[in-house]
Amino acid sequence: MAVSSSTILRGVKEYLLITLGIVIYTVGWAIFLTPNNLIGGGVSGISAIIQYATGLKMGYSYFVINTVLLIISVIIIGPAFGAKTVYAIILASVCLNVFQSIIPETIIQDFALSNGKLMCSIIGGSMAGLGIGMSISQGGSTGGTDIVALIITKFRNISPGRIILTMDVFIIASSLLFPSFDVDGQRIPFDSKFSIAVYGMIIVTVCGHVVDLYLAGSKQSVQLFILSRHYEEIADMVSKDFHRGVTVLNGEGWYTKQPASVLMVITRKTDLNLLLRSIKRVDPDAFLSISSVSGVYGQGFDSIKGAKKS
Repeated sequence: MAVSSSTILRGVKEYLLITLGIVIYTVGWAIFLTPNNLIGGGVSGISAIIQYATGLKMGYSYFVINTVLLIISVIIIGPAFGAKTVYAIILASVCLNVFQSIIPETIIQDFALSNGKLMCSIIGGSMAGLGIGMSISQGGSTGGTDIVALIITKFRNISPGRIILTMDVFIIASSLLFPSFDVDGQRIPFDSKFSIAVYGMIIVTVCGHVVDLYLAGSKQSVQLFILSRHYEEIADMVSKDFHRGVTVLNGEGWYTKQPASVLMVITRKTDLNLLLRSIKRVDPDAFLSISSVSGVYGQGFDSIKGAKKS
């Protein structure tokens, strides 16, 4: 079965956005968080604790922990995480090490150390949240506590959000129990570590808020009405290349008094530009009406929370 150019472009776009998201995520850690010995949630928080205590760069422990979690998840719940998640984890592991090595000290001093830990917590948390949001929106994931949450929810009726928040709080609090050394090799006193834990809660809060904001925007949907003499060809293209449902409405042109077929399509706003270009390639004279919709529920979109099959 031949793969269409639209499908290839979609796949390339998804991996490019995942890559950009991971770069933003890891740069946020490399510039704003690790130079200030700050702690976040998830596996990256655990890796930061290990780096501050032993000097082992985050990328190594990040990769090992996520690999173990992925293996456990495959054994318990099957291959729920796909190739994009594996790609994101490997890329993040590499970037966490590379950016810490190549970013000049002058940049870290000017952008991070000179601005204080509170500002760095907000900026670093925002960059981490933006990067995670971009990855998730394209079907990727940075793994970590997401995997643990999926395993627990298989056996317990607990929301994944509550599980992840509980683990993040535990990870940040546990940083008080381990020794921590700054970039100069000086041991950080306990009172300073306590304030770092508070900053860690700020990082987790900001990161989660930015992820929610980004995903809310990326999940916006639009409704298209398409009037074209080539409606069958357009309907086939939308169905095969964009994997979206198409409804054919039978109408009548009032001016011409001729029957007309109108296509109704609902898709994500992020796919709109590519879809419009594809429609215009089929029929440059196609008439289109586009409107935003406040919510779309059903296959391929969101599900109604709490709804149960009878």
